Amino acid sequence: MTNNDHRITRVVVVGGGSAGWMTAAALSTYLDKAVSVRLIESEEIGIVGVGESTVPYMKTFNSQVLGIPEADFVARTQGTFKLGIQFNDWGRIGDSYVHGFGTIGHSLGPLPFHQFWLKLFLSGRAADIGAYSLPTAAAPLGKFMISPADAPAGSPLADIAYGYQFDAGLYARYLRSLAELRGTKRTEGKIVEVAQRSDDGFIEAVVMENGERIEGDLFIDCSGFRGLLIEQTLKTGYEDWSQWLPCDRAMAVACESAGPLTPYTRVTARAAGWQWRIPLQHRVGNGYVYSSRHLSDDEAAATLLANLDGRALAEPRPLRFTPGRRRKFWNKNVVALGLAGGFMEPLESTSIYLVQSGIQRLLTLFPDRDFEPMLADRFNRDSTFEHERIRDFLVLHYSATERDDTPFWNLCRTMAIPDTLRGTVDMFRVDGRYLRNGEDFFALPSWVQVMLGQRIVPRGYHPIVDRMPENELLEFVERVRRVVANCADAMPAHEDFIDKFCKAPAT
Repeated sequence: MTNNDHRITRVVVVGGGSAGWMTAAALSTYLDKAVSVRLIESEEIGIVGVGESTVPYMKTFNSQVLGIPEADFVARTQGTFKLGIQFNDWGRIGDSYVHGFGTIGHSLGPLPFHQFWLKLFLSGRAADIGAYSLPTAAAPLGKFMISPADAPAGSPLADIAYGYQFDAGLYARYLRSLAELRGTKRTEGKIVEVAQRSDDGFIEAVVMENGERIEGDLFIDCSGFRGLLIEQTLKTGYEDWSQWLPCDRAMAVACESAGPLTPYTRVTARAAGWQWRIPLQHRVGNGYVYSSRHLSDDEAAATLLANLDGRALAEPRPLRFTPGRRRKFWNKNVVALGLAGGFMEPLESTSIYLVQSGIQRLLTLFPDRDFEPMLADRFNRDSTFEHERIRDFLVLHYSATERDDTPFWNLCRTMAIPDTLRGTVDMFRVDGRYLRNGEDFFALPSWVQVMLGQRIVPRGYHPIVDRMPENELLEFVERVRRVVANCADAMPAHEDFIDKFCKAPAT
């Protein structure tokens, strides 16, 4: 390297867990071999490890970014497959709907399928929207398969969207072996000092408990909620979203498996929050996310333990958080990923996605040692947009409720919501229109399923629908339902699919 070469040669990742090791694995895969990637973690500090449920993007990240074989990944992380999320008791007690991945029916001309369905549904001539989407219909039946190579074009079986449910600790271990094989160096220990350059405040080095000084050009902060570099050192600031997302605590515990492996994550609304259930091959992950203003820790733990499938495998582990985001995700020569960048509860399984999205964005905008400001500005602008739109989607679940049985749900039902969300809901309520906002992560099928599932039913439908003759409309909508039902019936049981293709080795 010449004196005029400003390329980054030293990247330091602070913190392990899924976020740290995903970052290290990706950087060590795509950066030049002249760039050293070093990850620092302390086993004493541990990891949060509640992100065991994902969205479909993880399949892309694993296969296309990291080159991980799917069957190997699922087996080695005790994984299962996920067609969507089942929401119970959210709109009213007794309600249940599935937010499934993938498409709803298929578009016709300029209009999405749900507009045609809506005309019939409003007159009582169509089933619930879930009957017209294969993942949504197959999930409650316990069915699953990946798309076969010979599936006919246009068939729902040709493009089955799914995510994963897996052991986050095992995933971090899996990624560690991959990253180290590709050149990442791991350092065990605690950081006791962060050294900054005197002229501009950039991080120069971190100092370990044993006195070792580790220098770097670019630092990735994956240190969790504390944000060792991005917040404790650089004082970046944090935008608190508690006014819209009232939960600030969680209790997490694993329990023994009971019953078949469901190809979906279940979230059940409770008196002061909600409980998750994530089935893995070797156990079930559970947690209660709640508001400390409305429920004590002891009450939350008791409620969680009383609603498990099987025997608890440990005592519930408490977590505290403040929903929101850093005011900057990239500040000076520090990029914050994972919990160091912000936290939104795992209601829609977006935590791991946001790390992967941040990694992709960093690779696209990767700097040299001059750290051109426009790169950080673009990273921060795009990251902020993504976080705020996901925030709105999560707020929708709380605000779109008719529940008034507890103070918590009264608060959610009556709270002011972001203007960006209000506009989306108001437009949909009139005639079912949804206009995607830029590169909003959640697309039309997600917004439509959740709004309908939580009783936001449009008063009308798009006027172009009336151009279709009534008999053609009935046949079109019914044909979609029939094809989806037949495809769901033809799929194997989720557990049988796992046993055949990706069963975890006996321990």
